[in-house]
Amino acid sequence: MSKGTITKVSGPLVVAENMQEANMFDVVKVSSHELIGEIIEMRGDSASIQVYEETSGLGPGESVVTTNMPLSVELAPGIIGGIFDGIQRPLEDMKRLSGSTIKRGISLPSLDREKKWDFKPLKKVGDQVEPGDILGTVEETVLIEHRVMVPHDVYGTITEICEGSFNIVETIAKVQVSDKETRDLSMLTRWPVRKQRPYKMKFTPREPLVTGQRSVDTFFPLTKGGIAAIPGPFGSGKTVVQHQLAKWSDADIVVYIGCGERGNEMTDVLTEFPQLIDPRSNEPLMKRTVLIANTSDMPVAAREASIYTGITIAEYYRDMGYDVAIMADSTSRWAEALREMSARLEEMPGEEGYPAYLGSRLAQFYERAGRVMTLSSEERLGSITAIGAVSPPGGDLSEPVTQSTMRIVKVFWSLDSALAYARHFPAINWLNSYSLYETVLNEWSDENISKDYSKLTRDAMRLLQEEANLQEIVRLVGIDSLSKPERLILEVARSLREDFLYQDAMHPHDTYCSLNKRYKMLSRIMDFYYKSQEVIKRDIDIEDLFALPVRERISRARLTEESEIDDHFRRIDEEMEQQIKNLTQAGV
Repeated sequence: MSKGTITKVSGPLVVAENMQEANMFDVVKVSSHELIGEIIEMRGDSASIQVYEETSGLGPGESVVTTNMPLSVELAPGIIGGIFDGIQRPLEDMKRLSGSTIKRGISLPSLDREKKWDFKPLKKVGDQVEPGDILGTVEETVLIEHRVMVPHDVYGTITEICEGSFNIVETIAKVQVSDKETRDLSMLTRWPVRKQRPYKMKFTPREPLVTGQRSVDTFFPLTKGGIAAIPGPFGSGKTVVQHQLAKWSDADIVVYIGCGERGNEMTDVLTEFPQLIDPRSNEPLMKRTVLIANTSDMPVAAREASIYTGITIAEYYRDMGYDVAIMADSTSRWAEALREMSARLEEMPGEEGYPAYLGSRLAQFYERAGRVMTLSSEERLGSITAIGAVSPPGGDLSEPVTQSTMRIVKVFWSLDSALAYARHFPAINWLNSYSLYETVLNEWSDENISKDYSKLTRDAMRLLQEEANLQEIVRLVGIDSLSKPERLILEVARSLREDFLYQDAMHPHDTYCSLNKRYKMLSRIMDFYYKSQEVIKRDIDIEDLFALPVRERISRARLTEESEIDDHFRRIDEEMEQQIKNLTQAGV
């Protein structure tokens, strides 16, 4: 190990000399407190170090020792259900050790070395193995089967494999990699967070990530393996949307990163998630969730590491063949950490003070998502879906972080403060948002939901767009200036907004919307529109059409319990047919 001396302390940045034997991105221990840091710049024998803990009290002359190892995460059974900080220290264990305030210099193993796991081998002595092959399985939770894989650098023949209860550091198999060398394998492996885990091939995503949020799944859908951004000003509901996606999306595993979040919001996450029930399995949601908490009062440098820690854990479970969703809240605060460290390094600033490499760093994160064929002698598919929140100051979408993100992502859910203040949630602006996966996913929906699904969504979006134009006319000259067809567009668009796009996260039957319920809600609203187009050609009062009792039943459909959906919509069909028929006959 190389030992250097501190020459400068500038907030989370420490400069040390006599570090000629150290390497870029080595983890170092700073001062007698053994604060954890990472080398981010080398100039001769001088190293610039970002420290992931509070640096107050440090001064020139104190020691810096390099571990000659890059910042890495521990990968083994015990990650699922865990709550970690930005560098994968277990917060529950740290609380027991130091109380509610984390003390400096605490060094704990990320995963429990004592707990025994029941290992069931899938390979036998004499089998040839290569990186990514599954040696055996462990029941990590009742929802997740942990597949213990051969490390990325091991090729050879199994000479011994065990069955039974082991902790994560005990040998479970031996592989002969050459005539002279045999490797002992345990369930624990490590991986550098800044290095992408390898795979065989990346594919175009074609299957939807069902989120249970109607506005997302219907008009701006996301694929498993896709990338999305949620920009919005303060108070528009970015965190609430990400919480909903984390709770209800049909990903196998969710990795939630609170990057620079307010402490009270992370507290809500840490207290809510263990109490939530997974709608698919009726098991606690934490049994398929990993939480990484890095609040705004924690050292700024740890924000930068937390993003990479989360995506590396996601890649590990992707390699097992799982569909993983990673939520980063928010990438703007991560970018602010980059800006602060760049300024302390005295680098040439780019737009608004952000470093010139902001765009490439964002791309490095988002491009680690995708649907891939994993490393293995077997064919195994896995995916990572990355969803990042963006917090543009004042809601200005032209600022650098938002613009750099828009160049990378394929789904853009633009949150609108006006909708949020009007209590319309999720406050996704349907005129500014888009999804580049819409075409391929409409094809999937036509095949798997209903053959008229894509037509319904196109017609519904057209009505919402026409409504925006008609509202301008109404504001200028009043609603009486509109024709009957235009009045009908306004009324149906209002129904789409209030009865379909609006979703109550606090209502037990509305917080999540299944594919079946979503299709039936949209089809009945549009069915009323299609039937009304014929009715208004007759000499009837359009207000009588809008006042039909079936409209109230359509409005209440979103609050219908899942088990009652078919019966509720059957009654809607019967009543709509009869009431429109009666209205037409009365008009004649």
